[in-house]
Amino acid sequence: MPYKHNSTVQWPRRAWMQATAAAAGGLVVPASIAQFKVEISGVGATQVPLALVPFRDEGSAPQAVSALVRADLERSGLFKVLTSALPTDEAGSPAYPALRAQGADAVVAGSITRLADGRFDVRYKLWDVVKGQDLGGQSYAVPAADLRLAAHKIADAIYERLTGDKGVFATRIAYITKGGGKYSLRITDADGEGGQVALTSPEPIISPAWSPDGRELAYVSFELGKAIVWVQETSSGQRRQLANYKGSNSAPAFSPDGRELAVTLSRDGGSQIFLVGRDGGNLRRVTQSSAIDTEPVFSPDGKSIYFVSDRGGSPQIYRQATSGGGADRVTFSGNYNISPAISPDGKTLAFVQRQGGAFRVMTMDLASGQAQTISETSDDESPSFAPNGRLLIYATRVQGREVLMTSTLDGKIKSRLLTSGLDIREPVWGPFGR
Repeated sequence: MPYKHNSTVQWPRRAWMQATAAAAGGLVVPASIAQFKVEISGVGATQVPLALVPFRDEGSAPQAVSALVRADLERSGLFKVLTSALPTDEAGSPAYPALRAQGADAVVAGSITRLADGRFDVRYKLWDVVKGQDLGGQSYAVPAADLRLAAHKIADAIYERLTGDKGVFATRIAYITKGGGKYSLRITDADGEGGQVALTSPEPIISPAWSPDGRELAYVSFELGKAIVWVQETSSGQRRQLANYKGSNSAPAFSPDGRELAVTLSRDGGSQIFLVGRDGGNLRRVTQSSAIDTEPVFSPDGKSIYFVSDRGGSPQIYRQATSGGGADRVTFSGNYNISPAISPDGKTLAFVQRQGGAFRVMTMDLASGQAQTISETSDDESPSFAPNGRLLIYATRVQGREVLMTSTLDGKIKSRLLTSGLDIREPVWGPFGR
């Protein structure tokens, strides 16, 4: 299994190896992040043909809002976005016959106006071309720094109006990078752009996990010479130690109600899973085995946890009630399955499976046990579901470069987010709300 090395510490690509990690160092520093480029590949089985008219006067703004809306919708895999040159904006009336001739089922248009106070008035409207119906729109008066967020909110509104599902483009992701001799915990928009550095350290930071309200991130930092679990507020940067017991403290995961976290502790000699209150109290051991039990994640109802254990001789995914008792094995295909993630509806398990010398993201229908490989890459890690359950994000390597990838659950539509030379690890998709 591959590792990243520096002179003093091995940094694992996969959280399964957290039980043996060790290092030190850290401080909070706000910083900018290099821009990402989105590359989309694949064709979905069913896509809504949507005509997108470039927003009037958007050249006066520092962000091309309509281009961001287009990228968001294409990345979902549910839309075939057509470029329309028909002149209109949100105040106009679409040329329905011409749009139908182009094959469009819907059309969106808008405008951007710079206000006297320096803000931008962003407006859009959506129409049903087939029915010749106005589907409504909205306006946002935002500073230049929030133009990206306005574009994501427009894409969310279009997505929800045309699919019935809530959009995730205005949500955030967190992930770890390594470069220039330091590790950074980054929070960005769901497309990988914008955002901030929440924490930087000369030594490893691993295992970020969002609170269900999006106000906090838990993670493992090594700044005191050992693995310790911290919880940090995303807005203020204030943080607190959650688990600093004898031995290693790792793999935090918030419960759905946010009142406690599951963590992996080696305080009793082996790596086992415990529950701890969000204030660090009420520690309770959940798993009871002589094996390595780690990488816990909660089911959406909070009544059980999924985790990785080698109790059967090789790493596999198990499920156990949070109240205790026996564990049931979940994965049976392959002899190495790690990094479980559960869809928001509790019906799908995503995980990483070793296939020969490759590590690939899989999805499994929990009712039938049927699994499928969704990636063609060979160095995947850390799948995480979007809060609407329609997309996955994971880290992988493409042409020798570390990238983040989003994918539909069937693997047919993928979006590659490219960086400029940083190693990228452990992406986690945040909840709805900003």
